[in-house]
Amino acid sequence: MTVAAVPVPVPSPASPEEPAFSALIDFCNPLDPAAPRLRHAFGAPLLHLQADTLEAVRGVLDAVEAHAQAGRWCVGYLAYEAAPAFDPALVVHAAGGPLAWFAVYDQSLAWPEGFAEGGTPTEASIAWQPLMPRADFDATIAKLHQAIGAGEMYQVNFTTQMQGALTAAPGASEAQTALALFAALQRAQPGGYAAYLDMGAYGQVLSVSPELFFDWRAGSLLARPMKGTAPRGHSPQEDAALAQGLRSSPKERSENVMIVDLLRNDMSRVAQPFSVQVPRLFHTEALPSVWQMTSDVQARTRAGTNLYAVFAALFPCGSVTGAPKVQAMHMIRQLEPQARGVYCGALGVVQPGGTATFNVPIRTLTLQGAQARCGIGSGITFDAQSDGEWQEWAYKQAFVQRASRAFSLLETLALEDGALRQLAQHLARMQAAATHFGTPWQALRLHDCLQATASAHPSGLWRVRLLLDARGAPQAQAFALPPSPARVRLQLADRPLTEAHSEFVRFKTTRRAHYDAFTPTDPAVFDTVLWNPQGEITECTRGNVAFLLDGRWVTPPLACGLLAGVGRAQALASGRVAEAVVRLEDLPRVAEVAFVNSLRGWLAADWHPPSPAP
Repeated sequence: MTVAAVPVPVPSPASPEEPAFSALIDFCNPLDPAAPRLRHAFGAPLLHLQADTLEAVRGVLDAVEAHAQAGRWCVGYLAYEAAPAFDPALVVHAAGGPLAWFAVYDQSLAWPEGFAEGGTPTEASIAWQPLMPRADFDATIAKLHQAIGAGEMYQVNFTTQMQGALTAAPGASEAQTALALFAALQRAQPGGYAAYLDMGAYGQVLSVSPELFFDWRAGSLLARPMKGTAPRGHSPQEDAALAQGLRSSPKERSENVMIVDLLRNDMSRVAQPFSVQVPRLFHTEALPSVWQMTSDVQARTRAGTNLYAVFAALFPCGSVTGAPKVQAMHMIRQLEPQARGVYCGALGVVQPGGTATFNVPIRTLTLQGAQARCGIGSGITFDAQSDGEWQEWAYKQAFVQRASRAFSLLETLALEDGALRQLAQHLARMQAAATHFGTPWQALRLHDCLQATASAHPSGLWRVRLLLDARGAPQAQAFALPPSPARVRLQLADRPLTEAHSEFVRFKTTRRAHYDAFTPTDPAVFDTVLWNPQGEITECTRGNVAFLLDGRWVTPPLACGLLAGVGRAQALASGRVAEAVVRLEDLPRVAEVAFVNSLRGWLAADWHPPSPAP
């Protein structure tokens, strides 16, 4: 079976603004995270190499290695469904696209200056459909528990494919849209092993994977499987505690070590005798929305080992199959209704000379016209609980939800007779959000913007809306602020805020659809008191809430899922309130209620809450 090697004509950009990149690689150095990153752009390829059948996969990999030895760059991927090319026992769905696809380049180009860090001029958005119904998810976990309990396997990596509709900015080309979205993904999930690949009629792959599949150079082979997940904390103390909890969790450690053992066995197929080692176990890596646990497995490869042999030994990575691999993949074939494609395959670069570095394409989107797909999954062991795994899927979606629609950081301040109230506290909170989201922060630009707004409104009471976009550009507007009422009326939400633990609750931004869904329809109601899926009160849609409960004023702690309001912080610092969890069943004992924010201060409230079931 011959490999399809297709010459590609060199295109001319449609306009001076049209991107001319067919691939981008932004990989950290797996041997030294402090070393410079491997960052290259690539223009039009000399040719591409494609395998549409299992028999052609080896020819593609052999051709990639030959081109690299001849001094060329090769960027591409193997789909998860290429697995039977290495072992017929690894069962998969029929592939929906190429099993292997690589572009070959004579040279690399400089990384585009400012790409991702400062944003791009074209913004794209994706409207994602909901994940599978929770009942279906629970039923699948039950099936896996039964199979694992029966001894059929130890662990299975169960995944689903999110489906979304892509909307481009008016006048933007397909390439501009894809690159803008890739830049947004890099801002949402910085670091790791990011790659962009434009395959023409096959669409684009946008990967910001944090997971190294393997790095093979000068006879040294390194794999770094990623297994074990925990959310990030609301404070440095909670964050550190969650990381320590991940490192010490028996469930997460056992999940990690199962895959380490699988990788050790896989690597031994190409390793020199007694060279397989595990120099690092249970290392926690901080990502924007989750902590992830990784371990290192390394070996010296035997003389004569080629790229095909490395893939034959390791592919697919055990972290996205489970253990034992053959049985786990049989179960995946039964439970997952469609091909994974690039997701959970391998995506990377083979440099001139032969050094090969591939990620495991998790945190990866594929675009085909206006259709977007993104895989989400987790490793299921006998100890896995449906609630915990479902929440893990929610944490893992955060990167794509953040990148799927443009947003700005937001602060709302009171401007009274030319002076901005609690300015330092608001700017400190916005700066914390900027750090979290990777937004450029230029204090002088914000100061000048706010000073101009204050100078234009030297008297009276105003509500100032301060925005900071993804490029770090501030904008401020002032609106007349009517006097605060002496008393307001609040209502209790009739359903939980499912996004209570989202970063778009923890930080204040223009992404407010989850709040807007609870806006009161009765004009006599000032705001809605929200509660999380655990039945804990959190906040209102426009401020925090305090309760006189059992003789003392309390406000929910941040761990319940709420914004750290400036007015709330002031009330805590003064001793007027203390933090305490308030559950739905506690509400009948509440004597008084107050709405709290920095704009309105402390407002006494009336309410007659219903009794929803948590």
